[in-house]
Amino acid sequence: MRDDPTRPPHGARITMTGSPAGLFGELFVDSEMAALFDDRATLQGMLDFEAALARAEAEVGVIPQQAAAVIAAQCDAALYDIAAIGQAATLAGNPAIPLVKALTARVAAVDAESAKWVHFGATSQDVIDSGAAQQQRALAALAKAHRHTPMIGRTFLQQAVPIPFGLKAAQWLDTVVAWHDDFTLFGQSSHQLGGAAGTLASLGDRAPAVQEAFSRIMPSIGAVMTPSHTARARQVRIAAELGILTGHLGKIALDVALMAQTEIAELAEPEAPGKGGSSAMPHKRNPVLCTLILAAAKRTPGLVATMLAAMPQEHERGLGGWHAEWPTMRDLHLTAGSALGQTVALIEGLQVFPEAMRRNLDLTNGLVMAERVSLALADSLGRGSAHHLLEEASRACVASGRHLRDLLAEDATVSAHLSPADLDALFDPATYRGASDAIIDRILAAYEAEREFMSPHA
Repeated sequence: MRDDPTRPPHGARITMTGSPAGLFGELFVDSEMAALFDDRATLQGMLDFEAALARAEAEVGVIPQQAAAVIAAQCDAALYDIAAIGQAATLAGNPAIPLVKALTARVAAVDAESAKWVHFGATSQDVIDSGAAQQQRALAALAKAHRHTPMIGRTFLQQAVPIPFGLKAAQWLDTVVAWHDDFTLFGQSSHQLGGAAGTLASLGDRAPAVQEAFSRIMPSIGAVMTPSHTARARQVRIAAELGILTGHLGKIALDVALMAQTEIAELAEPEAPGKGGSSAMPHKRNPVLCTLILAAAKRTPGLVATMLAAMPQEHERGLGGWHAEWPTMRDLHLTAGSALGQTVALIEGLQVFPEAMRRNLDLTNGLVMAERVSLALADSLGRGSAHHLLEEASRACVASGRHLRDLLAEDATVSAHLSPADLDALFDPATYRGASDAIIDRILAAYEAEREFMSPHA
């Protein structure tokens, strides 16, 4: 076998370089999202739970204030050996057990008395579920800029009637805004504190007060007052919302990819050196962002299905179902985060070609305006007669290659009711707008309200 210069010498250690995502770079994993869900971030989320628990218990007098301060001081992921905790987790069944042991040891080294209050009254699932829970504008600009840009609307992949491109962009935005509201609602209810079997009996009559204090203290998004060790609807709703978002992003990507086809050329992905090229065809400009977003949209249904399949869990602690959630939720967040990042890049740099949209509107010699003319004649001729007249005229348009407007201008029945100026106005696709402006305005208003609400929370 010939020498391969890419292969290291036998026995040599291979040093990994480049993106933390490995060989595929950031094709499928956004680096910022990956950082939120890497081992250190996950560990820090679990430690945040322990610190919040200790502070809540100290606040209501369950444990000493001194103990809470010592415990919180040791809740820094940088202080722990992640590999050692992971190795111990293989035997323990989850990483919370070795983490609590390591945290207890560090607290004991500072103050032996405080060590006995580590993780007091809690259980592993409280730590893992709560730790995991720690982890829109270019579309509006498109909708505003192109609210009066006419393009052809397509149904069943065929030309239908004109629509404004701004309406399509606004509809892309609408689902994202609605999704954010739903995700915020469900995402707020991820932290929990239930103890061994959901009762917090180990805290006695002070358990409700600890829960209330914990819900205020837990970082970022609070906690709910009802434990969900084996009632997993909240977690599955979060998974479903991530699947819905990614599926909608896939719809945006598919629209863009179809409109970027050579024969249509109404849109194009952002340009960059080396982006979208082909190893064989120098002229190719492939829609790589759309490809990656669609790949994510095809992956998420299976992940959501896993979360649904894990819902039937045994009694007060799941046997395998809970465990199946851990990597699944991480993968869902990473996949959705990657798709969202790719979509932001796609929309922010999207190239729009109104002249191509107008050219495609004219491909059928005015056939796409037949509905409008038919409706204009319906008052005088009746809906059925007007529809039949336009059907016949449309056939003649296709057979002759002449413009539908010219054929109608020569028809005595049409001329008796519509003047040449009327026909000119009826064949202007830019004025066939219906409720488009009202729809765009409603969606933009919802977006502005969402942005105003989020600005103090950013």
